[in-house]
Amino acid sequence: MGLFQFISKLASSSNPNSSLFFFRACLIHNLSSRPFPDYSPKKPTIRDSELTNQITTTIKQRRSEPLRRVLKPYESKFKPHNLIWVLINIKKDYKLVLDFFDWACLRKNPSIESLCIVIQIAVASRDLKTARRLIWDFLMKPNLDVSVVFAHFVERLIYVYKDWGSNPFVFDILFQVLVEFGLLDEARKLFDKMLNYGVIMSVDSCNLFLSRLPKNDVGVEMALKIFSEFPEVGVCWNTASHNIVIHSLCRLGKVKEAHQLFIQMELRGCVPDVISYSTVINGYCQAGEFQTVLKLVEEMQTKGLKPNPNTFNSIIILLCKSGKVVDAEMVLREMLRQGVLPDNVVYTTLIGGFCKAGSVSAAYNLLEEMQNSKIIPDFVTYTAIISARNMKEAWFLHREMAEKGYRLTVSSYNALIKGFFKRKKFLEARKLFEEMRREGLVADRELYNIFVDMNYSEGNMDITLELCDEAIEKCLIDKSNKGNT
Repeated sequence: MGLFQFISKLASSSNPNSSLFFFRACLIHNLSSRPFPDYSPKKPTIRDSELTNQITTTIKQRRSEPLRRVLKPYESKFKPHNLIWVLINIKKDYKLVLDFFDWACLRKNPSIESLCIVIQIAVASRDLKTARRLIWDFLMKPNLDVSVVFAHFVERLIYVYKDWGSNPFVFDILFQVLVEFGLLDEARKLFDKMLNYGVIMSVDSCNLFLSRLPKNDVGVEMALKIFSEFPEVGVCWNTASHNIVIHSLCRLGKVKEAHQLFIQMELRGCVPDVISYSTVINGYCQAGEFQTVLKLVEEMQTKGLKPNPNTFNSIIILLCKSGKVVDAEMVLREMLRQGVLPDNVVYTTLIGGFCKAGSVSAAYNLLEEMQNSKIIPDFVTYTAIISARNMKEAWFLHREMAEKGYRLTVSSYNALIKGFFKRKKFLEARKLFEEMRREGLVADRELYNIFVDMNYSEGNMDITLELCDEAIEKCLIDKSNKGNT
């Protein structure tokens, strides 16, 4: 059975596994878990206590007024260590906490301890956006040596945890921000450290970590190691986790290993979704293993999964590379029948395939179909047709590209100019050559030789010498050969 028959039978409904973002951080109460420390801040002096009480009373009684106004009498007396004592008195009033913290930050940078306290309060108040912003802003400070400050920051966050928040998601947020910053070593250290306290990062955070690992052999080996080790400490990988590792393996051409992991998914309690299938199919398409692709498409059909654009794209590209452009267009028609919209890449691949096969009229029909569907062709699309059309139509297509803001590549200019020369269209060739030079593009040695000979034979010595000098400058000919060019 052919590819078209397989795809035409695919179900029209889709039910991929999609997980909502949720928090999964738990405390494992066993003998090996370390308890969080008790918080015991520095005791204020009598004078500090008086100032703290005055500020607390003032901001509570006059909360509708701007803090800058009501706290002006206390500005000269306020010191950074007063911040924590006031926060202790207002910790249950979250809005007041934020307003007062912002006011204090305008005076002087807060201590790491007071910053961690506010982050804990924000998470406990379910204001995850503010908690994330505070951590992000801290890491963005200029001249901050994260390797030096990171350990102290984590220790302070742990120290204030028990009394100020007791929501383990605070460590999940810190972990995510570290990963987003590219601080993967620090993120891994945090993961390991929090295991001592029985806190496990959420699977979504671990997926983020997996997805940011380097896309090379070292990164894939690290991903596989993590994928094997993390379940031992309580991380439950999901379908998205498997898809990330499968994608990494396929990127490196390790499609057999990716397929093996794909097969193991269901044994591990995870159901492959359309992304899982599409990723493996794309891997086999890249490897040119067409029969395996067909089997996977058929398997998708039996499971009622509808292929996504990437699935179709991969198959169309493989068929075009194999010279089966007619079959590729049949897949395109099935794609459209199922309501899956092709993109620029799909059409351009097909157009290029038909041009190489000599079916230029079919390629041109696809170009018109693209434009009618409001899919914008790019210079790759136009170049594919220009290289195959007759020179008159190629010239019109080139002008159409220019009107739409596209510019030909060096290779496209070279091919088009040489095409005009072969057909003795010297005027068009000369215009394109001058246009190419104005664009700052460098023609190849053959074209320079052609135009040098042409101008020399016409007696245009100034232009001939100019082109010779230009070719030497662009290292296309040696100075010693100037007289023989």
